[in-house]
Amino acid sequence: MFEKEKLSAIQENVEKYNEKMQRSLEKRPERKDVFESGSGETVNALYTPLDIENFDYMNDLGMPGSYPYTRGVQPNMYRGRLWTMRMYAGFATAEESNKRYKYLIEQGSMGLSVAMDLPTQIGYDSDHPLAEGEVGKVGVAIDSLADMEILFDGIPLDKVSTSMTINAPAAVLLAMYIAVAEKQGVSADKLRGTIQNDILKEYIARGTYIFPTEPSMRLITNIFEYCSKEVPQWNTISISGYHIREAGSTAAQEVGFTLADGIAYVEAAIKAGLDVDVFAPRLSFFFNAHNDLLEEVAKYRAARRLWARIMKERFKAKDPKSMALKFHTQTGGSTLTAQQPDNNIVRVAIQTLAAVLGGTQSLHTNSKDEALALPTEESVRIALRTQQIVAYESGVADTVDPLAGSYYIEAKTKEIEEKAMEYIKKIDEMGGAPKAIDKGYIQQEIMDAAYKYQREIEDNKRIIVGMNKFQIQEEAPKGLLKVDPSVGELQKQKLAKLRAERDNNLVNENLEKLRKACQSDENLMPYILDAVKSYATLGEICGVMREVFGEYKQSVQL
Repeated sequence: MFEKEKLSAIQENVEKYNEKMQRSLEKRPERKDVFESGSGETVNALYTPLDIENFDYMNDLGMPGSYPYTRGVQPNMYRGRLWTMRMYAGFATAEESNKRYKYLIEQGSMGLSVAMDLPTQIGYDSDHPLAEGEVGKVGVAIDSLADMEILFDGIPLDKVSTSMTINAPAAVLLAMYIAVAEKQGVSADKLRGTIQNDILKEYIARGTYIFPTEPSMRLITNIFEYCSKEVPQWNTISISGYHIREAGSTAAQEVGFTLADGIAYVEAAIKAGLDVDVFAPRLSFFFNAHNDLLEEVAKYRAARRLWARIMKERFKAKDPKSMALKFHTQTGGSTLTAQQPDNNIVRVAIQTLAAVLGGTQSLHTNSKDEALALPTEESVRIALRTQQIVAYESGVADTVDPLAGSYYIEAKTKEIEEKAMEYIKKIDEMGGAPKAIDKGYIQQEIMDAAYKYQREIEDNKRIIVGMNKFQIQEEAPKGLLKVDPSVGELQKQKLAKLRAERDNNLVNENLEKLRKACQSDENLMPYILDAVKSYATLGEICGVMREVFGEYKQSVQL
């Protein structure tokens, strides 16, 4: 892309610049001995064509909407349609969460993102002993189809796109959603949305797993197969780097470990007999947005380019949609501080810009008070308004990939791509992501990065405004949202009523059919759907699978 003669001239000028810089430093020393990105990578004072001298415009950048998708998955990106403003919400009961969803839709949210409480995430009903004290705390309690019907009451499922942050019991919650739509008169082929359904990152970073790896991967590929025929517009998995980053990874680790998980899912689906170009277009990804704006933009671009090359070269995908990495972004929860929570509004605005400049397909913005509690209605509105201001007032959505061609951005994109690929190759050598997880390699890499980051904060080498510098005397926070402890009792009462009124013979019959299917090689989705429709509970359905499949026990070999 660059002529050798011109590069030589630039080299001469860079040398002159460096000499001038050294003289300048005698009068104006730099603030730090070393400048580093948010991930701890060295940042140079100046970037020029010399930093990207082997850059091939068409091979490395290309056109928006075309391979290798560095510049975005749509030719006109946000000029045609803005990203989906998908606010993550859910707390207490289905009734309370339904009110919040309707409020968000009234305020301009384009899609719903359902937060489930911890018992739901690990497949227990609200009346299970292990659910005590956790019902409705970090999300909404969903025990049966009856709760799901209340959750989406008055919300037309053929008009909204819904994302559900659910993993181990993803098949059950998807079945509930399909059943609610059917009751609304909406056929499954009209449904749009995403289930997270990414179990590997649960073993790596989050911990809400149920079953061992093999049956977990079976459930995921069963969903791929079922949805390719019955729910074709549904994104069957959201391969998540978000939680990997929340656990403390660097940007390159977030990309490398996430795409390694993606490779494992593609391999499992192909092994199950699925055609890559049938299921791959419905794969989606989920990334974090941190405070280093330019590094984050480069991260998203690197992830798109690397995934496109993996799908084309490794898996021989033919459909361009199989190569196009689509992703949702959530602003970084771990970057929010309990100190001076209003500062979090600024952090979220920077992270919003990073996600948009990086070409996200949908975005959730965290609320200012989430380091303290579940967000209030007011703070959720500010978080949504942040997206709307960026969309309609900043101008950054008016042209495609506006930072392309920046020497720093292109150099950083290449750097992250190369570092991420190094991780993928090392994981391949170990036998793939599941084996690397069992050996504890991925977990240890993240722990080491997290430890380094935390030490830098404690040693004041990394400044967090309001926390380790620029502190003020603060009063205790007021007006925080608190979940009523009676929610757990209310859910128990609802479950008792459900079990008394449903056809228990039909429930037992459907659960027994599911048990036999689990012991065979059949696709489990139709059996789970039948059980859901008869009002078998989440805990009962997951209980059958627990009995057949067993439970995953963490045994990390560090």
